[in-house]
Amino acid sequence: MIWPVVSSQDSQFVSFRSGDSDLMAVTPDNFSLIKQDEEQGNYTEYNGGPPTTRLFLTFNLNKGSIDGKPVVDPVKSSWFTKKEFRQAVAYAIDRETMLNNIFKGLGEMQNSQIAPQSPYYAESGLPIYDYDIEAAKELLLSAGFSYQGDRLVDEAGNRVRFTLQTNVGNKTREFAGAQIKQNLGLIGITVDFQPIDFNKLITNIGDSLQWDAIVLGFGAGVEPNSSANLWLTNGGLLFFNQDSMGELQLTGRQVYDWEQKISDLYIQAAQELDEEKRKALYFETQRLVQENLPFIHLVGQYSMSAVRNKIENVEYTALGGTLWNIQELKITEN
Repeated sequence: MIWPVVSSQDSQFVSFRSGDSDLMAVTPDNFSLIKQDEEQGNYTEYNGGPPTTRLFLTFNLNKGSIDGKPVVDPVKSSWFTKKEFRQAVAYAIDRETMLNNIFKGLGEMQNSQIAPQSPYYAESGLPIYDYDIEAAKELLLSAGFSYQGDRLVDEAGNRVRFTLQTNVGNKTREFAGAQIKQNLGLIGITVDFQPIDFNKLITNIGDSLQWDAIVLGFGAGVEPNSSANLWLTNGGLLFFNQDSMGELQLTGRQVYDWEQKISDLYIQAAQELDEEKRKALYFETQRLVQENLPFIHLVGQYSMSAVRNKIENVEYTALGGTLWNIQELKITEN
């Protein structure tokens, strides 16, 4: 096997269509072209259904300081840390349009941090935030916000405006961020959308902790504990309320009651041997996440790949992709 490193998704697409590579991930953007050239290109396009990855919007809920300076502007922090604000944002995001326009219908709306392939996935009973502008505005007004014309302001008269970032080069996330900016404008929120270098984004999350909101994704396996690092209060990937990990020392960080409860439940579930009790524990984590929205789940595209027909015994799945049974794959020159 040869694993070439290419500079972008576009380069990967060109490499596959020219015959230089034998398999590639298919995106909604290139699905139609890949599909129509299947016979001519002598390959097969596989659709594994709902993905295990989660795409989400998250706000920086950290109330801590580094060298005496708050990592989040206290004015913005007062907005972000209100549950009603996050719920209003969730209602204002038109995920149906996101699914149809960005994902070309090749995906599904996500409402849990656990993948649907998992036996611990809650198929029903969770809070759902379908597109509802009026519900969003009512929540904001109930939380002390008001309108000056068509602009949303807080109780002190501060205009509600924040920066939303994602990693540049990932078209799906860039398009999602652009739509979120447009959607939130309808409830009076100004979003400065800023795709940046991935390394810079990760530095902001894990080191400086200085960011407002981010569109990002993570992989969720069938065993929820594999993602515990995202939910434990001392987890190294606790994006929304990260503790200091590097040389910079964070002071004044606060752990929210619901955040601690989610963390405790993940620990309890990892220790529980009774499957039904484990399911109940993980269901409660999903309910708490959906109610408090540290992650506002968006849309996930179907897991799709194109594979040359000379590769035999492909049994494509969203969990393992093309190569999970690599010991059974054969190459037949034709």
